[in-house]
Amino acid sequence: MSALTFQQALRATHFDLMAEDPRVFIIGEDVGVLGGAFGVTEGLLKRFGPERVRDAPISETAIIGAAIGAALVGMRPICEMQFVDFLFVALDQLLHQAALAHYASGGANALPLVIRANYGVGPGSGPQDSGTLYGALLQFPGLTVLIPSSPAEAACLLRQAVRDPNPVLFLEPRELYRTIDLVPKLPALPMTSARVLRRGDHLTCVAAGSMVRKALAAADRLEAESIAVEVIDLRCVMPLDAATIIDSAARTGRVLVLDEAPRGGGMAAEVVALVAEGASPHRPLARRLTAAPTPVAYAPHLAATTLPDAAAIEAAMRELAREPRP
Repeated sequence: MSALTFQQALRATHFDLMAEDPRVFIIGEDVGVLGGAFGVTEGLLKRFGPERVRDAPISETAIIGAAIGAALVGMRPICEMQFVDFLFVALDQLLHQAALAHYASGGANALPLVIRANYGVGPGSGPQDSGTLYGALLQFPGLTVLIPSSPAEAACLLRQAVRDPNPVLFLEPRELYRTIDLVPKLPALPMTSARVLRRGDHLTCVAAGSMVRKALAAADRLEAESIAVEVIDLRCVMPLDAATIIDSAARTGRVLVLDEAPRGGGMAAEVVALVAEGASPHRPLARRLTAAPTPVAYAPHLAATTLPDAAAIEAAMRELAREPRP
């Protein structure tokens, strides 16, 4: 067991995957000479050469289009898209080509493609580089969307994503890149399964990415008030692990969903709907705590107000835990 940052865990996993399988290659803007905009692919060019670490032009459509073609003939490309916001210019390739390849071919075509991108509010990133996007993709079957919450999960999920025969969007919370954790060998789970990180009887808190750490911290503080919070790390936001969420909701009777995306029509709304439909006749209470429905400011002190902070999360948990069940 070693202590690694989120960024280092991803880098080490890239090295391992490329050493194990010659079909794996990296393509993206600045992934080679620069080592990636956030340093994740640093050293890969020197170790594996330009055939397997390909610096691409500034064209997201070209990057994903080339990777789709490579995947269709048996390669296993990993695309680095830097900010998830940049994916919007390549949604046709992502949603109409990659996500539908298996279905449209009657199951004849596999498309083992991984698209990596970071998301979320970062210092000075402003409104065009601080998106989340995953909520918008819930309308498009055929694509798996993963969000790791720790260095250990980043390594585990990336390995599973690269080995999957169908396209995976691998979203990395920018806020976590430099966080340091021990990287244990996690109990094996399918990559689309949620992980229960903390058991509790009074309240279920569902979260993904950097919101998981905030949920765990708030749950630890509320333990002093005899409020036992169960924390679920979604790991995969599409498809959602409905069974784990519903089972916990039915047992605790209260669900709080944390989401870095704005409230309307997103992942938090979908989890609340799952609970309302699936946990009947127990009728759990379900609430959302999400980002504000506003553009993200460039100024760090203003950008920080977009997301629920520690005090808001703790207050929401406390209020819901004390609310009488119907």
